[in-house]
Amino acid sequence: MFSWSTHAGARARRVGAAFLVAAIAALLAACGSGTQDKSDNGSSNGGGGGPKVTLTLKSITDAKVAWEPLIAAYKRVAPNVTIDASYAPTDQLQTALRAQLGTGNAPDLFVDWPGNGSAMSVQQLAPSGLIADISDQGWTKQVPDGVKPLLGANGKTYMWSPGATPIGIIYNKQVFKQVGIAEEPKTWSELLADAQKIKAAGKIPFAVGNQTPWVTQLLPYAIAPSTAFAVDPNLAQDMLDGEKSFTNSDWHTVYDRYIELYKRGLFNKSPNGTTYEQTQQLLGSGKAAMVVQVIAAMPPFLSAAKNKDDIGTFPFPAADSADALKIPAGVDAGIAASAKGKHLAEAKKFIEWLGRPENMASFSKATYSIPLVGADPAKTDPLLKPFAPFMASNKTVPFMDQQWPNAKVQPAHFAGVQDLVAGKTDVGALLKKLDEAYQQK
Repeated sequence: MFSWSTHAGARARRVGAAFLVAAIAALLAACGSGTQDKSDNGSSNGGGGGPKVTLTLKSITDAKVAWEPLIAAYKRVAPNVTIDASYAPTDQLQTALRAQLGTGNAPDLFVDWPGNGSAMSVQQLAPSGLIADISDQGWTKQVPDGVKPLLGANGKTYMWSPGATPIGIIYNKQVFKQVGIAEEPKTWSELLADAQKIKAAGKIPFAVGNQTPWVTQLLPYAIAPSTAFAVDPNLAQDMLDGEKSFTNSDWHTVYDRYIELYKRGLFNKSPNGTTYEQTQQLLGSGKAAMVVQVIAAMPPFLSAAKNKDDIGTFPFPAADSADALKIPAGVDAGIAASAKGKHLAEAKKFIEWLGRPENMASFSKATYSIPLVGADPAKTDPLLKPFAPFMASNKTVPFMDQQWPNAKVQPAHFAGVQDLVAGKTDVGALLKKLDEAYQQK
């Protein structure tokens, strides 16, 4: 199994981790579950575009809103190509797709994650020869240098990603108004005070859906930039170099604050028995005030709201002072092409088309992210604007899993947070287990 302890791999990851923050700032400063859809719009021939081809595409449910219009648009460009798209929750796909890749039965195109944090991340798949090299595509030359290493391995690009997105708080403005909160909290102490006020009014301060494993990481990721990474801004690199660890760093403050929120009764009942989808309903119905989420996951929260205008966003205030606040921001999930796909040439043509600035913009607009190519600050969505100053002034930290050395830390993290909430472990034991996973090859 490929290990990021190799010199070339480790160097590429250092480049990606070191410059992602600056690259996101450059984006803002740039030029000015399971459903199916088919894009066969009744076209009876290739219209000069070649023989008929059907490409299979599997992506996450939250991305359906972005894929549908792009697939329809591609049908007009390439009428001979039908894209048979299906969607499922993240956790299902990360397991199912890896199994399909192992048996040589993968779809032509499938969701892929940047960096090295999961079994379906690009730096896990590329060295195994499972995904196609797309380094020769023109759009890759326009991706900021600091982001490009996260889209591939050993200096090559293997996946397309539409943009970058922060993690923050999605909140119900009406609940804040009902309990008398006039403005969003700017510090940790203000957040605790507001959350207590929400609880006293009979509302749920934070809707937490830990039954969906990937959700478990979001609150720690929101807390870490202003705690562990404030103490050591080079923490990710120091951990890769073996100079720091989860135990021997300020990561303990991350989980101390997490468990403080839980013990204060600021989560919904049974967070380990609550799903991601249920948090959407809790927030949209006004039963809950806030959810900590990737802002790219905004569409289903808007759909669940009685009035979309009731939904707002703000950075998670994990710092003790507003000026010290930093936020997490990372490259979005995208797609890769199966290297052994039956229609690899057509699949790569579709990815190259996706790399056009107008298509990056279309996808990013639908998923509330900042395009990797052709970003226009003037067109930043209002729900992203609270994060723009942080992303433009280098006050961000990459998503932590995109800087981990293997795909074993993430599942250990998921399970560890669930055990922490269930009272099956404490912070010290959790940190020790994370260190054990981090050291594995």
